Amino acid sequence: MSQRPTTAVVLGGSLAGMLAAATLASVADRVTVVERDELPTGPHPRKGLPQARHVHQLWSGGARAVEELLPGVTGRLREAGAHRLPVTTDMVVLSPKGWYRRWAESHFMLLSGRDLLDATIRAHVLADDRVELTDRTEVLGLDGTGTAVTGVRVRTHDGAERTLAADLVVDATGRGSRAAQWLTDLGLPAPERREVDAGLAYASRLYLAPEAARDGFPVVNVMADPRTGEPGRAGVLLPIEDGRWLVTLIGTRGGEPSSDAADFDRYAREELRHPLVADLIARAEPLSDVAFTRTTANRRAFYEKMPAWPENFAVLGDALAAYNPVYGHGMSVAAQGATALRDVVRRHGWGSPGLSRRIQKAVARPVAAAWDLAVGQDVFFPGATENGPTRRDRLVAAYVDRLTFTATGNGRVARTVTDVMSLERRAEVLLAPSMLLSAALGPLKPPLSGPPLTPEERKAAELE
Repeated sequence: MSQRPTTAVVLGGSLAGMLAAATLASVADRVTVVERDELPTGPHPRKGLPQARHVHQLWSGGARAVEELLPGVTGRLREAGAHRLPVTTDMVVLSPKGWYRRWAESHFMLLSGRDLLDATIRAHVLADDRVELTDRTEVLGLDGTGTAVTGVRVRTHDGAERTLAADLVVDATGRGSRAAQWLTDLGLPAPERREVDAGLAYASRLYLAPEAARDGFPVVNVMADPRTGEPGRAGVLLPIEDGRWLVTLIGTRGGEPSSDAADFDRYAREELRHPLVADLIARAEPLSDVAFTRTTANRRAFYEKMPAWPENFAVLGDALAAYNPVYGHGMSVAAQGATALRDVVRRHGWGSPGLSRRIQKAVARPVAAAWDLAVGQDVFFPGATENGPTRRDRLVAAYVDRLTFTATGNGRVARTVTDVMSLERRAEVLLAPSMLLSAALGPLKPPLSGPPLTPEERKAAELE
């Protein structure tokens, strides 16, 4: 007698959901991806992803996880125009403690428009016959009990309601996840939650770079300083496909950029800590209006700490923890969460008792690293939390400030910091005795007096 086919349902068809589907297709007979919106067939905007208009990057820790799950996909992205930029070799960054030097490559970033990234990954995943997409379909709730989930109730675009039975349901519905309510509907307690909201607003615009700067131009990042007690203001320029620059201006509560295109250049020149971004876009051709959003709060649900957890259900991606996008960790954490999901299923076996709790604990590990990096900065902006930074927050921040300062003139420290920022290593490496000693000694080289652009880059960007 043949075994009953095993099934999984993934809720959400964005990057986190597609990577989860790819993972589950290797262990289940059939995977159904349920998506509320109609997904485009190519690199085009979609309604449910407004943050796609703003800066994104896939750190090497996330890019390696994506390639592990979908062999060959990073090559396809490069062929479609995505850039692979070495860290910190092709980064021009003004940190709160001064300009970083451009050290030899330690890690890398993959840079492209979000539409291209999603479309490439989506096409790769849906080419697998074991994965089926059901879009224009709303999730109504979970089916089952507080002990075990048996499926999910949905409503299709024509109004018909049905239940999709599943051996495992994965929620990857993003910031709008209703998993907490679904679980309380099954009789389980509400999870512990935390929110740190610096009140950031994002204003982004696409530009066509000057012709000579359309290939090989570095990332430019003028960072905010969270420890001044004033609103933070930042600007990021990412080179993406088709010779374009994606530029995002960022301001915290009281220092927000405007959605008015006429104010974009002024904010970049007058509000940021250095006018480099303004100088660059002054010589580029605007290709779009300004996209604006305030959906930037850090939010986390600690599902891994719940006293009871149902079998056959897991939460990952932004549905588990969403971060201020300025740190660029959301996609990388989702990819590492998908690999953690795969590893747990392979290690313990499909359908084994307690599998879902093990999955939930495993996917929380990459979440915790990115959460500490984001919250450790944002908590200092005015109004980010009800009571302000804790004593621990201040102690950690003081040490991170010292490391940041040291990294401006110490290549070994800079590399270790990027080990953590790129999600290649855990934050504990920053507490190694050699790092503590280096932080005490400070930078080995004097501070840079200005942005470390090469003469060739200045000429290409028409700065001279």
